Amino acid sequence: MNKIPVAILGATGLVGQRLITLLHSHAWFEIAELAASDNSVGKKYGEAAKWQLPFEIPEHIYEMNVLPCDPARVQAPLVFSALPTDIAGELEIAFAKRGAIVSSNASPHRMDADVPLVIPEVNAEHLALAEVFKQKNACEGYILCNGNCTTIHLALGLAPLHKRFGLKKVLVTSMQALSGAGYPGVPSLDIIDNVVPYIGGEEEKVETEPLKFLGTLKGNAGNRKIEYADIRISASCNRVATRDGHFETVSVEFIDKPSAGDIIAAFDEFRGLPQELNLPLAPKRPIVYRREKDRPQVKLDRDAEKGMATIIGRLRECQVLDYKFALLGHNTLRGAAGATVLNAELLYAKGMLGEGVMERGREGVKG
Repeated sequence: MNKIPVAILGATGLVGQRLITLLHSHAWFEIAELAASDNSVGKKYGEAAKWQLPFEIPEHIYEMNVLPCDPARVQAPLVFSALPTDIAGELEIAFAKRGAIVSSNASPHRMDADVPLVIPEVNAEHLALAEVFKQKNACEGYILCNGNCTTIHLALGLAPLHKRFGLKKVLVTSMQALSGAGYPGVPSLDIIDNVVPYIGGEEEKVETEPLKFLGTLKGNAGNRKIEYADIRISASCNRVATRDGHFETVSVEFIDKPSAGDIIAAFDEFRGLPQELNLPLAPKRPIVYRREKDRPQVKLDRDAEKGMATIIGRLRECQVLDYKFALLGHNTLRGAAGATVLNAELLYAKGMLGEGVMERGREGVKG
């Protein structure tokens, strides 16, 4: 089988590095182009990247020349975006208008009305918004976003509860790992012996993105839109001195209060389209419920299901809302690069990459 050539934008950053590790030997995709900032352009990738992961850069990736993040230069038909927020907005639109399909980890377009914001197990049907983007912009390309690293795991934990019982209110406090700030991240003297109770823009994302994930697709053809879930969410986000893994404490109020056993059953039984389709990166269990009284723990549980699961435990009644529990997820895998790749795998499996676009892309890359 001919693999689909892909490009990674923002390839030298931490999420870009994670994308490389997930894609360099992928069954369906082949890394054809790497692009980054002007400081890296023209260099070999291995010389340009400050590699942060505990294994070697694949040799053929090390030798690849870094391109500028320019849709006229980067010709792959499928583009993975790990771009910084401040430049992702216009660039991703430009790539989509060039005809590329952009699977993005960046935040500028997540809440756009014509851009699907997707967790494949939760709201795969929202992919239909891609047709709205294509019609609006008169192009064959489109943008598909995954969520904020904290939000993805929260939404995965809330999804089976909202589907079965209906949610009214959510209180969440996060303790977020240093890798979520990228490299070089938080200065050591700011985080050692400390908790930083502010992460710019984070609480707003955690309070709004789940409403789109858990919302309902309405309309048809070019009039499709998402009706947001009617849930009130209050978030407090903190940076702590762990390397990987965002930990969250969550309290929920239901429309119809279930039993604790019903809630645990909802977690245990939760599956979605990635598991049905057996996508390469799909976890067998997207939610892992731990019965031990002191789990989940960051060091012990963040790599469950190869970092692609949300781990939940400590379910008990709440004296303010109905129930409360602890939740953990790997922020640079399922919370970032892994989510971006899984979204693209879903597109491939559903035949949404477009063979005509693929062929033109292959010709451009080979040329």
